[in-house]
Amino acid sequence: MAQAYDEAMDALSSLITKKSRSSKPVADQRFDRMFDYVKILDLEEPINQMKIIHVAGTKGKGSTCVFTEAILRNYGFHTGLFTSPHLIDVRERFRLNGGHMHRKVFGIFLVAKCSDDMPMPTLFHFLSLLAFKIFATELVDVAIIEVGLGGQRDATNVIQSPVVCGITPLGYDHTEILGNTLEEIAGQKAGIFKKGVPAFTVSQPPEAMQVLEQKASQLDVCLQVANQLDGNLLNGLHLGLAGEHQYVNAGLAIMLSSTWLQRTGHSKVNPVDLTSRLPEPYIKGLTTASLQGRAQIIADRACDNQSQGDLVFYLDGAHSPESMEVCANWFSLAVKEDRERESCLKDSSQILLFNCMSVRDPHLLFPRLLDTCACQGINFKKALFVPNMSLYTKVGSSSSSLPIGVEVDYSWQRTLQTVWEDIIRNKRGNPKKLDPVSSVGEYDNDTSVISCENSMVFSSLPLAIKWLRETVEQNKSIRLQVLVTGSLHLIGDVLKLVKT
Repeated sequence: MAQAYDEAMDALSSLITKKSRSSKPVADQRFDRMFDYVKILDLEEPINQMKIIHVAGTKGKGSTCVFTEAILRNYGFHTGLFTSPHLIDVRERFRLNGGHMHRKVFGIFLVAKCSDDMPMPTLFHFLSLLAFKIFATELVDVAIIEVGLGGQRDATNVIQSPVVCGITPLGYDHTEILGNTLEEIAGQKAGIFKKGVPAFTVSQPPEAMQVLEQKASQLDVCLQVANQLDGNLLNGLHLGLAGEHQYVNAGLAIMLSSTWLQRTGHSKVNPVDLTSRLPEPYIKGLTTASLQGRAQIIADRACDNQSQGDLVFYLDGAHSPESMEVCANWFSLAVKEDRERESCLKDSSQILLFNCMSVRDPHLLFPRLLDTCACQGINFKKALFVPNMSLYTKVGSSSSSLPIGVEVDYSWQRTLQTVWEDIIRNKRGNPKKLDPVSSVGEYDNDTSVISCENSMVFSSLPLAIKWLRETVEQNKSIRLQVLVTGSLHLIGDVLKLVKT
């Protein structure tokens, strides 16, 4: 069985496309093929019969889905949840009743599907089909499906009759595919609306809301705006996911859950009544929901005994300008709370550990991060830029090192460093450019570290983690608070390396 599982992982790895994003014609063709795959796999009727909640958006899709699943699970329903991406193990994308599938069971599904004699879809298209197959086989009462990218041409949009749809906060992301304006992006997200199926969203920029309302009107969709959750309704408890922004996602999850209960004949509670009192399953679901890599705090335990707790990682997969601001607010508040809790006299320093896809614009990301933190008195002592390990490892791999012989291109990380240094110097009124110093690393004889005044580029993530650990061990009077952001892939790679 172990061998079969490994073979299935190899088969999945073969579906990874070489290009980071496909052109529109290719993406359209792949979407159209999804309906053929659904027919071949005899999934048309099961998907139509499935009681689905379909969620799109730029920010907070995963969190909203997790909150929704937890609420309905606490009502006693057999739940299925499909989210993306995974951080460490591909099984994270598929939850049954809140838990990951056993390797043995998951391997059976993979082997059965990977061996089909048909043109294979790309990885995400395959995993979407796999989610529908798993949930149909397991006869889930409710399936909560997170859109991968966009909505209209997303692999999950083979769903034709969901019970309810949700649109989380919208912003600029994946503009190379979805369009350069909020109107275009909103149009793509609204592509999950189905005729006569109710939908909920949250407060949106006016230009985005106008498009959502137009699309809803065309399809006779009753589109309503969900209010942010009032924290007082949690009876003194806190949301399972940290950050003030999660109250927006929780408010949307409440409306999606209550509408699902109503439309499936399981509740007569009017959704508007939930603004004054929350039933126990809602409170328990919202306060126990969990999702790795979103506003997550982990203290590294790999340092020596005297430095235990002096290296703390703050993990958040923000990768758009809007989510970067939200992340910065969360990090600043968490740092302040940490200072108030800690009775030790050690000085704390904030470090940024960052990477992002090359299609993203650091000129938009870095100012939002720096300015938001600075407004709350938080300034980064150093920024560390690293390539992701996961780009070089196969699906399902938990390896913390690159395959032998792999050449690492970190030219993009050097670009990030240049932008960071320019922004910092301009803020300090010193626009003169400094030449980076490339040197053989003090930590590995065959690895170079590129250092500037305010930043460093490491050729690997393990080397950067090693530098952080040695820094706290060699300086007993300091405590490092490391914000890891820019990429959920980077978050997953850090989780593989950090000792908790």
